[in-house]
Amino acid sequence: MDSNLKASLKTLHERLAQAGPVDEELLELLQQLNGDITTLLERGAAPEPGDTSTYGLAERTQELSAKFAVKHPQLEPALRELGTILSNIGV
Repeated sequence: MDSNLKASLKTLHERLAQAGPVDEELLELLQQLNGDITTLLERGAAPEPGDTSTYGLAERTQELSAKFAVKHPQLEPALRELGTILSNIGV
């Protein structure tokens, strides 16, 4: 899990750096998502049943992917991949 998730997050960061200006709302949502994923990686395990700290990460990532698809289409594939990875691990 860690290596795929870290690689996907790294790709997203690289594409974000190349994307140009991102509006404040989307940037804030990405920062929150990044923080939650970092927390998940630091724990080194899938969440325990009942743990709400990483609840909905996959869904939030997919929602961000849809928002970015219009203004920043180059970011959408990286977000979609990240969402798929998160969904596969159950977060």
